[in-house]
Amino acid sequence: MYFTYEQPKIDLSDEKERKRIVDEAYANGVEAAKSGKVADYIPELAKANPDDFGICIKTRAGETIAIGETQKRFSIQSISKVINLAASLKYLGFRETFSHVMLEPSGDAFNSILKLDTVSDLPFNPMINAGAIQVMSMLTNVLSFDELLSFAKAFCMDDGIYLNEEVYNSESLTGDRNRAIVYLLKSKGVLQGEPEKTLDMYFKMCSLNVNAESLANLGLILTNRGQNPLTGKHLIHPGYIRTIRSLMFTCGMYDESGEYGVLVGIPSKSGVGGGIVASAAEMGVGTFGPALNKKGNSIGGIAALEHLSHLMRLNMFS
Repeated sequence: MYFTYEQPKIDLSDEKERKRIVDEAYANGVEAAKSGKVADYIPELAKANPDDFGICIKTRAGETIAIGETQKRFSIQSISKVINLAASLKYLGFRETFSHVMLEPSGDAFNSILKLDTVSDLPFNPMINAGAIQVMSMLTNVLSFDELLSFAKAFCMDDGIYLNEEVYNSESLTGDRNRAIVYLLKSKGVLQGEPEKTLDMYFKMCSLNVNAESLANLGLILTNRGQNPLTGKHLIHPGYIRTIRSLMFTCGMYDESGEYGVLVGIPSKSGVGGGIVASAAEMGVGTFGPALNKKGNSIGGIAALEHLSHLMRLNMFS
């Protein structure tokens, strides 16, 4: 953890220097991961190897730097919330989407129902479970799972993404808190779709198998204002990208978003499968490390991204 505002003098135009920084970030991530533990509230996730770690960087200039487990597939989990929000903005628009979910940080754990029950009828933001389930309830009225899967493949520039049936079944059997959320939303009269269909689509999107390179691609498209740098095709309007990145910055790391925003300062989204996607100034970054901290974020991923941010001057307020 850095406690200095002094920026080191590094020539970032030097390819060897960039590679050295990423090597150091990788080493920091591997070391930090030793103090974390894999998610076990979803039984299938408990099978992950806590020693796995990888970093992949994709730049606008076409450079790729990949170290460690960057091709190993794992379940996307809450990073799918970014894709679902993008789909909602694309197919339903800003006004309709945010008529049913708010834009505020909750300050609570990602699966909390406290404020939904006691403070507001609408979920606080689309990056917590309650908000993501509400977004999914809207999407079930306009898109099938196969269409959402195709959208995810395009947004991650990865045709190899697929539904991990084992994780999906495990989530479906143990997702009682998410069932509580969807029926609480229904009881308040704000849910926009059928509860069980909403849950099924939500569990399936959380169970997509990606890798660190997929996430780096996702981060790059977000950095590139929604445009695929290889084809030139815009997937969604640049204005919607600004909304997504803003919510990633304020809410993407759950109730650790404030500290992460100060120490790392990059719009990011984590998932309990061990992934983090980060959308920096000129690059997308994907990390994979299933050893988590107490907030449910990849402890190795945060350590690596903090190092990259500090030495590459990626903090958006630098």
